[in-house]
Amino acid sequence: MYLYQRLRDIREDNDKTQAEIAKVLNITTQQYQLYESGKREMPMHLFKVLANYYNISLDYLSDLVNTPKKLR
Repeated sequence: MYLYQRLRDIREDNDKTQAEIAKVLNITTQQYQLYESGKREMPMHLFKVLANYYNISLDYLSDLVNTPKKLR
């Protein structure tokens, strides 16, 4: 699975829109769309924000493992 696919799947699994996630990340919806489509690399600090927001480990979010682990 590709990283951008994982970002989209997690967002959709949590019934969130791209606009909602962009707001969490304090970026524009268009900028988030570029990350999720794989047209631009997302900075690590934004991955950390998403990991905390979704309460999942960075290794799952970044597609290094296929089984999510909760942070708390």
